[in-house]
Amino acid sequence: MPSKNLKIEIYKSIILPVVLYGCETWSLTLQKDKKLRVFEKMVLRRIFGPRRDEAMGEWGRMHNEELNDLYSSPNILRVIKWRRMRWAGHVARMGEERVVYRVLVRKPEGRRPLGRPKRRWVDNIRIDLQEVECGLDWAGPGQRQVADACECSNEPSGSVKCAEFLD
Repeated sequence: MPSKNLKIEIYKSIILPVVLYGCETWSLTLQKDKKLRVFEKMVLRRIFGPRRDEAMGEWGRMHNEELNDLYSSPNILRVIKWRRMRWAGHVARMGEERVVYRVLVRKPEGRRPLGRPKRRWVDNIRIDLQEVECGLDWAGPGQRQVADACECSNEPSGSVKCAEFLD
């Protein structure tokens, strides 16, 4: 039977990349957030197994706090937000001639449908930047500073901004 460390490495190197493929462009809703958190906790519970209550001598499921203590990496939503901010930094530097930039900052013409507007990718970026307390519009006049604030090294805890965000 594989050790817990091996299972965690398999989770980080195989399962997470498959689940998070293209997450930089997702526009997450609260329902999708919850599904991702449930998935992550389900996988971690399978990795770490049940816990034994020493006083009662019974087996039971681990609580979320116990899983967070055992799994020291940032949770799946933090990783998604970090990758989305990193991608926003790339897009902000692209310039107006690039198709990706034009698609993400354009204002659609015509009438929108009735009801509440759907959450867009740009809305998620603005929320992420507020969480980091950046205070700038990602595609506005200060886009270079936002690009620098959003850009980190290859790890989620690579810069001071991301370290504050991921803790």
